[in-house]
Amino acid sequence: MPTARANGIEICYETLGDTNKPAMLLVMGLGAQMTMWPIDFCRQLADRGYFIIRYDNRDVGLSTKFEGVSVELVPPSKPGDRLSIAGKPPYTLSDMANDGIGLLDALGIRQAHIVGASLGGTIVQRMAAEHPERILSMTSIMSTTGNPQVGMGKPEAMAALFTPAPSERQANIEHSITVGRLVSGPLFDEERTRRLAGERFDRSFYPQGIARQMAAAVADGDRTKLIASIKCPTLVIHGRVDPLVGLSGGEATAKAIPRAELLVLDQMGHDLPEPLWPELVSHITAVAARN
Repeated sequence: MPTARANGIEICYETLGDTNKPAMLLVMGLGAQMTMWPIDFCRQLADRGYFIIRYDNRDVGLSTKFEGVSVELVPPSKPGDRLSIAGKPPYTLSDMANDGIGLLDALGIRQAHIVGASLGGTIVQRMAAEHPERILSMTSIMSTTGNPQVGMGKPEAMAALFTPAPSERQANIEHSITVGRLVSGPLFDEERTRRLAGERFDRSFYPQGIARQMAAAVADGDRTKLIASIKCPTLVIHGRVDPLVGLSGGEATAKAIPRAELLVLDQMGHDLPEPLWPELVSHITAVAARN
């Protein structure tokens, strides 16, 4: 896969569709490689008339790793508490947003629609607020505002985030299935999860970057006032049964952004289940068509 020099680092990316069509940049979540955007889902977006770009965030996949830079995450001591960090993270959420903008620069793209999932949702919120002249529309999926009073996850789902992923391939795949069951909705597909987990492991196993990405998210704090400045057409998508980022996180995001549309999907957890792709694609492209 190609790489581009962007924001001072190397970003691995992949494109689909016609370069003459409007660009749509897909931003994935915590510790998630760009392949977590299913290729067939990306093709459905491209078939609607968009030039699709998916990429590995810093510290994951085949993009630049911040080797040797450690952070200390302090897990919640009791239910209702939030994760905290000791010390200063090596980069910020704004840095991660600038990576995406830098990739657009490297590809010669002046403006793009942006779609982010989970941590990627917080990143695209930063992009839209800090680079409004570059953003045509924004879709924030299964994300939140950073306000500690909203978006609380269930203890068992949060605990899964702090369970180290095994370094042996088969054990890692089984771990992925266990976590998938915990965070997904009723449309969880074990066979598909097993196959994709193996592909991800073979492509890049790098759990060290998760703590640094998490530290950037925690340090970002409450973005409610910041995202109130977003003016582009905005869609917020959330699963009603999301156990990792509660529905209140999506509701608060939509409430904070002027004229944002909120789509709540009853059978969606913290996942992108294949049966819901047509509905997701339809709504994402509908908000994009508004600009």
